[in-house]
Amino acid sequence: MFKVIGNAWALLLGMMFLMVGNGMQGTMMGVRGALEGFSTFDLSLITSAYFLGFLGGSRLAPDFIRRVGHVRVFAALGSLVSAALILYPAIAHPAAWIVLRILVGFCFSGLYVTAESWLNNAATNDTRGQTLSVYMMVQMLGIIAAQGLLNVADPAGWILFVIPSVLVSISFAPILLSVAPTPSFDTTKSMRLLELYRQSPLGFVGMFLLGSVFAAQFGMSAVYATQIGLSVGQISVFISAIFVGATALQYPIGFLSDRMDRRVLIIGVALLGALAAVMGWLFASQFWALCVSAFLLGGMSNPLYALLIAYTNDYLEPDDMAAASGGFIFVNGLGAVGGPVLIGWIMTQFGPGGFWSVIIILMLAIAGYGGYRMTRRESLYTTEAEAYDPTPFAPVTAAGMAIAAEVAQDYYSDIDEDADESWSQDTDAGPDTGANA
Repeated sequence: MFKVIGNAWALLLGMMFLMVGNGMQGTMMGVRGALEGFSTFDLSLITSAYFLGFLGGSRLAPDFIRRVGHVRVFAALGSLVSAALILYPAIAHPAAWIVLRILVGFCFSGLYVTAESWLNNAATNDTRGQTLSVYMMVQMLGIIAAQGLLNVADPAGWILFVIPSVLVSISFAPILLSVAPTPSFDTTKSMRLLELYRQSPLGFVGMFLLGSVFAAQFGMSAVYATQIGLSVGQISVFISAIFVGATALQYPIGFLSDRMDRRVLIIGVALLGALAAVMGWLFASQFWALCVSAFLLGGMSNPLYALLIAYTNDYLEPDDMAAASGGFIFVNGLGAVGGPVLIGWIMTQFGPGGFWSVIIILMLAIAGYGGYRMTRRESLYTTEAEAYDPTPFAPVTAAGMAIAAEVAQDYYSDIDEDADESWSQDTDAGPDTGANA
């Protein structure tokens, strides 16, 4: 791990600044929007606008990189983000914020694509798994640190918009001055959505529903917390709890993932996520109980993303894994665009508790569909128990909204290709050496 950090510290430091900046502006939209008198539905549209821009950026940014190169794209998009963050308090109107959020989402998507392609290029087959783990840790630490910075100034002023603007600008330095060579950029062709659905209906539907859950965590959680009267300090702790849970429970669930039927685990994790949301709904007036609920919800929903990728990869050839990542990004993004609007409308009609009710329904829908799929398809875990060699669980999360799925898929492909090569060598060595391949 120290070797990975030594080789890519500049890229990782730049990504840390980006995540802190993005995490701050994501939470500030809910807090400052309420102070400006925006309605809950207005704030839900503003939240969705970010994911709409992000989805568009994930499609168009690779073309920009191929045309003008990593350095120019990173500098241009980063400058636009820095300017947009300053404009939020200057143009305090829902329509203006929607436009700015689309722009910011688009630019952050391009920034992640650019930085992560550099990071992936710096990794080797031997270090890609460790690189992925370190990168995910940096993402989570950045978002958690962002919540702490919300307490340094009055949310009604300018400072909390200046800080993320400065952090995004600073992130240019370590990345653009890095000695790591600029990689060639090869865009992965996405698998057709119908084909992805045919390969894994559970992975496809689960990704779509989970996108709405992630959007709720990243954007609407601050709106909910403001509506129930939490202070800025309490809001920062509440949202931090979501991402602390995501980090703490990733590896225990990953450990189970490689040792049991993944569909059973997906159903169990989704049910526990729904139970955590029920607890948040019932104990909303007790702050620490609310934080425990947030911790458990984050701890269930984020590993569920990696579980769905690993489960789908069990049915894919290594050559198809990278192509499937484009489909994962798009499907997850569609859910993220629609989720906040649904939650905002429910909260407008039924009050703040609508935040938890939608999450409960989404998590139960994932569990229910997983149970249905178990009646439609035999599990590899049971039908091929002797030869079943599951795709290793990788700790990929959606903190950066799924662009990192491509880095994870490269890791999965390397692992599976190495396993196939080892199996071939063992088979050639003799009849008994490949029995458990």
